[in-house]
Amino acid sequence: MLVRLGREVQEVSRPLIGELGRLVAFGGLGTVLALAYTTSRILDQAGRDDRRPADAVVVMGAAQYDGVPSPLYRARLDHAIELVRDGVAPHLVVTGGKATGDRTTEADAGRSYAMAHGISPDVILVERESRTTLQSIRGVAGVMHDAGLTSAVLVSDPTHMLRVLRMASDAGITAWGSPTRTSPLERDTVARADAVVHELGALGIYFLSGDSP
Repeated sequence: MLVRLGREVQEVSRPLIGELGRLVAFGGLGTVLALAYTTSRILDQAGRDDRRPADAVVVMGAAQYDGVPSPLYRARLDHAIELVRDGVAPHLVVTGGKATGDRTTEADAGRSYAMAHGISPDVILVERESRTTLQSIRGVAGVMHDAGLTSAVLVSDPTHMLRVLRMASDAGITAWGSPTRTSPLERDTVARADAVVHELGALGIYFLSGDSP
């Protein structure tokens, strides 16, 4: 086979072309296997509830509308409140900042919701600066450290749990997951599939760069 390089024409051997083809094929196969393995890990963690006694229940923030938690956030909050009522932990940590134009934060919306459902304000800790999962976890680690807490049961949507737990471990939190089963995502097959794809991308970014959307 002849290949033009600048003004010169050079011959590329067929064995070399074959080697390049095999490398591309193996690379593609490796990518497929990595995606399949990570997907299986996401779904395995999504199906597990590892609740146990801990210092705090941490509920990951989600959208709120002028202080009213969205259905997705409300599902997370309801599950976290149930865990605190059941004595899993003596503290509830709510997380999440606010988007441009918001009058309140996700964390404050969650705090108000928890108080309206019987949780004493004395046991609620607040992380209200974050806008991403990684920022939330790092903020929670600081809040827990300041309060002398080291372990937590984390609450979020099932497909979110693997990433949340990995980040919590990296932030020095001894953590277990207890996903909510009433999330709107669980009732919508397409939305759940989209969530898995999102987690694949987010985990990839985190593993490669240490950052996260």
